[in-house]
Amino acid sequence: MAKLVILNQGMTGRAFELNVERTTVGRVEDNTFQIADPSVSSHHAEIVLRGTEILIRDLNSTNGTFLNGEKISEVVLKPGQVLRFGQVELKMDDGQPVVASASAPAPAPAPAKKSTTTEGTMVIPRGVNLNDLGQGGVRSASFDTNAAFSKKTNKANTYFIVGGIIVGVIIVGLILFLIKQVGGSK
Repeated sequence: MAKLVILNQGMTGRAFELNVERTTVGRVEDNTFQIADPSVSSHHAEIVLRGTEILIRDLNSTNGTFLNGEKISEVVLKPGQVLRFGQVELKMDDGQPVVASASAPAPAPAPAKKSTTTEGTMVIPRGVNLNDLGQGGVRSASFDTNAAFSKKTNKANTYFIVGGIIVGVIIVGLILFLIKQVGGSK
């Protein structure tokens, strides 16, 4: 029986047997095969068994479905091919012996500013490296100077406050004027 085996570190070896005609894959619980990873869409793809073929169909997912590094919308999956939903990689196991290096967990990637590629697989660093913990809350210069996240001035609030002060002064002036008029007519 064919099954999909997850290759990602932390989920390595988790498998799902393809034994029903239609399997939905996604992040939320109502999918037949739930993959709780933020890069996987809530309803990411569907797997359809057609005789001996296994058809993978992307369901307009946000991060895409890839087969051996190529983005797909619909494709027939063959044994040994690497399938990726978002950043979660899977390999089809058709029951034949699996080479140990293919399912062995990869060593934790070193922190890097850009992604690297290994055998058509994108490696994205996740989490915090123990060496980074000693640095405390050090931020990169680009974080503090990013104009997209700089504090915006709110001119409407400034105009509202200035206008309120002017109206308040006018009202106080009118009240004093009326008191003087009432006091002077007695």
